Amino acid sequence: MDNNQIFKKTRIAPTPSGFLHLGNVLSFVITAGLAKKTGAKIFLRIDDADRERTNKLYVQDIFDTLDFLGIPWHEGPRNLHEYEHEYSQVHRIGLYKQVLQQLRDDGALFACRCTRTQVVVQRDSSVYPGTCRNLNIPLDAESVSWRLRTKKDQVLEVKTWPGTVVEATLPPTMSEFIVRKKDGFPAYQLTSVVDDMYFGVDLIVRGSDLWNSTLAQLYLASLIKGQSFSGTTFYHHPLLNGTDGNKLSKSAGDTSVHYLRKEGKQPGDVYTSIAGMLNIAEPVETWEQLFALMVL
Repeated sequence: MDNNQIFKKTRIAPTPSGFLHLGNVLSFVITAGLAKKTGAKIFLRIDDADRERTNKLYVQDIFDTLDFLGIPWHEGPRNLHEYEHEYSQVHRIGLYKQVLQQLRDDGALFACRCTRTQVVVQRDSSVYPGTCRNLNIPLDAESVSWRLRTKKDQVLEVKTWPGTVVEATLPPTMSEFIVRKKDGFPAYQLTSVVDDMYFGVDLIVRGSDLWNSTLAQLYLASLIKGQSFSGTTFYHHPLLNGTDGNKLSKSAGDTSVHYLRKEGKQPGDVYTSIAGMLNIAEPVETWEQLFALMVL
């Protein structure tokens, strides 16, 4: 592999659980830049499988932010109506259930009654201690999540842009991760990998904080029959940090594009702010200019 690679499709995949912030915009810019560089089409996928956190106000903010900043996409919803009636993940529940059923038939799952709080209390960390692994709780029992049986020593190969192959094993935090939540809805790791397979995504741009998710999804994909995810290439970009040194979050209102727009800021102001956080001193007017100044 080299810098002249050609890809079919990449994606922008925000979660509508808050207003988009500058860190999200950085990821979108890199996605758009690599898509243009490699010939990939951009698919807009809105990750709304977590129904409790999904808010139409934040869905609309996705469209408003992309349009305001001039960031393109070629496939996916163009407005709230198309999102609700065609592209919401609720329309692919049947697809997720098929995969869950296959994993169940293969004996790859076990039921777990533990809450996230109980896991932390038991181990003083977020590492699942295997409490329910051998309890033979029925998968159809009420208020249980479904966890994937994982092997600690299985080697996973991650193809990274522009051409490195990294070998890794699942980190402890991803040991026996959840694929179906207690409410019966599929979990993020499953919906994300199934969607990427379904829509033919072969280039994924995401923050470095999602490296463990990449490993979990590659592991899960290896168990799904009739699909291939092994050829997918990933680029994990550094995160933007706030003035307190912590990564930006959707709760940090003053770094949201929604807030900046209300303050009268223009796209160039947003891009120049991101450039400054990347130690790029010159003013930037467009996403193309920002991407050209980055060192990937």
